[in-house]
Amino acid sequence: MSLAFSALRAVALLAIGAAIAGQIVTSLAFWQREGLTDTAFRLTNFFSFFTVESNAAAVVVLTMAIGATLLGRTPTWLLVLRAAVTTYMVTTGIVYNLLLRGIELPQGATLDWSNEILHVWGPLYMLVDWLFGPGRRPLEWRAVIAIIAFPLVWAVYTLVRGPLVYDPVLDGAWYPYPFLNPDTSANGYLSVAFYVILIAAVIGLVGAGIVRLSRSRVGQRGAGDAPAESVSARAR
Repeated sequence: MSLAFSALRAVALLAIGAAIAGQIVTSLAFWQREGLTDTAFRLTNFFSFFTVESNAAAVVVLTMAIGATLLGRTPTWLLVLRAAVTTYMVTTGIVYNLLLRGIELPQGATLDWSNEILHVWGPLYMLVDWLFGPGRRPLEWRAVIAIIAFPLVWAVYTLVRGPLVYDPVLDGAWYPYPFLNPDTSANGYLSVAFYVILIAAVIGLVGAGIVRLSRSRVGQRGAGDAPAESVSARAR
């Protein structure tokens, strides 16, 4: 079972990695056609999307999970990291399909199959992997604090960087998502604050759900896993 999941994880990380790479290639070609020569700026923007960062983290975590399974032991820090990345991926799927799916982008800028992997199939796989993959043990509720740390840093980075950079295409500040742009939001920073609080609540709830699932009996042990122990017990 562990070897089978390792193979499944390998397929998933290759698919997600290919989706990221495919979108980069598509974006580079689109920028060239549009005469946009500020490639470094646009690549920085590309990697400022929470979706891209979450999916890149999923590739890293799945690779590490394969190694941990083959070694027969999953350290607690990797378990917490898996929980965090799973939370980010599931949140990405929820936010995209509820708020962003209907928003039109420049024709030729988005690679359709990549978009679906990054926003639908990748998040779904990470949830299935957390439910049934080897290496899961009970986490203490304090793990939620670690899970929400990165999104908070990302939100601060996004809101601070936005007004400091100028995108000639938009003729204004650049934000990764329209609901974070106070210049185009109906009520400015009030609208932005609402969405930030809403998404923070979603991340917190999803993170709490991921921790709760770690404490359930569904897929609790995989072959070769270390005996179940809490985060605090491992820390002592």
